[in-house]
Amino acid sequence: MNKHRNYTGNRRERLFQKGDFKYILLQQLRNKPSYGYEIMRDLQERFHSFYTPSPGSIYPTLQMLEEMGYVTSDEREGKKVYTITDDGLHFLDEQSESQKRIRSQIKNWWNPENIDAVRLTMSELDKLIGLLRERARTADKKKLDSMRKVISHAYEEILKE
Repeated sequence: MNKHRNYTGNRRERLFQKGDFKYILLQQLRNKPSYGYEIMRDLQERFHSFYTPSPGSIYPTLQMLEEMGYVTSDEREGKKVYTITDDGLHFLDEQSESQKRIRSQIKNWWNPENIDAVRLTMSELDKLIGLLRERARTADKKKLDSMRKVISHAYEEILKE
């Protein structure tokens, strides 16, 4: 069993069905042209850090969408910026049932009535992760062991609930 999990959740629990990610990317690009890392960051924020797409899912899908004619790309300040095309917009409009299903999946992926509490909790977790990254760089072994024990204890307490 892998003890080193990404805090974005259990990978077995899929947010999207196979093939849905292209709709998510096109919806994101409908809002504004973006480069890959910006899309990853925006989606992470949109999903309150419960889901963060990897470069291995973003870039191949963007390339596929570009080959399909649904997005174009151009270099801006050393970054490849993607823009949805008219064909991409038309494709999204034709896929309204798929988009409704995806929106429903996203809405029901977590308890929607607690979304404000979820946002606050994830914000605190983000602050903790930032602090750990900052302190872990300069901490000695004793301090790192102490930090790990506190994290392990918090994990066990949350697991009990």
